[in-house]
Amino acid sequence: MISAEIRELFPILKQEVNGHPLVYLDSAATSQKPIQVIEALKHYYEWDNANVHRGVHTLGSRATDAYEGARAKVAKFIGAASEQEIIFTRGTTTAINIVAASFAESVLREGDEIVLTPMEHHSNLIPWQQAAKKSGATLKYIPLQPDGSVSLADVENTITDRTKIVSIVYVSNVLGVINPIKEIAAIAHKHGAKIMVDGAQSTPHMKVDVQDLDCDFYALSGHKMCGPTGIGALYGKKSLLNNMEPVEFGGEMIDHVDLYESTWKELPWKFEGGTPMIAGAVGLGAAIDFLTEVGMDNIFKHDVELTNYALDRMMQIPDLAVYGPTTNRAGLVTFNLGDVHPHDVATVLDSMGIAVRAGHHCCQPLMRWLEQSSTARASFYLYNTEDDVDRLVTALLKTKEYFGDAIG
Repeated sequence: MISAEIRELFPILKQEVNGHPLVYLDSAATSQKPIQVIEALKHYYEWDNANVHRGVHTLGSRATDAYEGARAKVAKFIGAASEQEIIFTRGTTTAINIVAASFAESVLREGDEIVLTPMEHHSNLIPWQQAAKKSGATLKYIPLQPDGSVSLADVENTITDRTKIVSIVYVSNVLGVINPIKEIAAIAHKHGAKIMVDGAQSTPHMKVDVQDLDCDFYALSGHKMCGPTGIGALYGKKSLLNNMEPVEFGGEMIDHVDLYESTWKELPWKFEGGTPMIAGAVGLGAAIDFLTEVGMDNIFKHDVELTNYALDRMMQIPDLAVYGPTTNRAGLVTFNLGDVHPHDVATVLDSMGIAVRAGHHCCQPLMRWLEQSSTARASFYLYNTEDDVDRLVTALLKTKEYFGDAIG
């Protein structure tokens, strides 16, 4: 387990909620921020605040250096071959939309196939629905195994020579499933398809090497990996990004403009129209420094151990249903307590200072596959402890007692 000193670096965790010490178990929605990230944002606004790539004055130069320095950190963190392959975005949603709007428009024709899974977050589903409607392409889904995982045999049977794009989540935000991206990428490439990976839940918790995975595109969100909200990144292979058109037009992304025609800057700036999220990038860079210092292998080991501990304890609670596989899963547990609505469970837990997520988790098709309208979810990160899990279990037992006849 990661040391208790790590927890001390997160100021928000020192508070009480409803008269109880806060137990934050909603990191899959957004993670908390260490003091290093908070101080980096404060320092930027107090000392370096200026626009980037434009002014020749000192503050402008410092802001540009900090912004581009953050890009270099992202590239190194996920194993990109070049900083030019990193496009700053508002987050995973924006990154996927860029690929669905730009790349998809250039390659999809009527009768082509887009392959997804039923476990996708809405942000990796709806953009492809729209791309299919515009192009006449067909959406196909890799079926799920009874535990919510995918089999490579089903991947082989679903992807065909008509498939142009495969888009799949690395780690499910509901099931905790860790998908075999490297193997799926190899199958996609065998058929001439390109693969987009939703890395929102994987990047904060495990070491990622996009070159080793051989994915064509990869999206991440800063706010789930100890960074600020409103910042994320799209990785794309340089050969693909060079041939894609921008989806936003305006200042900063242009090379030459006249009254009737314009040309674009080179990568990565042709995709970053307007004033970018400079402070967000600075904060993301600080988050990457922090995570790198802790060690991604250490974080993954901690998350797996804590999740296994939580599964062992929670599965002993009568009438509590847990969803997803029991092995090869990331740091979250999605569950329902008898017939008690998940919102009621979350409300009672909140009264005891425990923050969990309740709802459909932006995965309505997956909820229907689970035959549930919604679920509750406890998600863990490097600042959580076994004591947090113990408090959750105690609170769930009290919730069970509170609702009584509604259970079972």
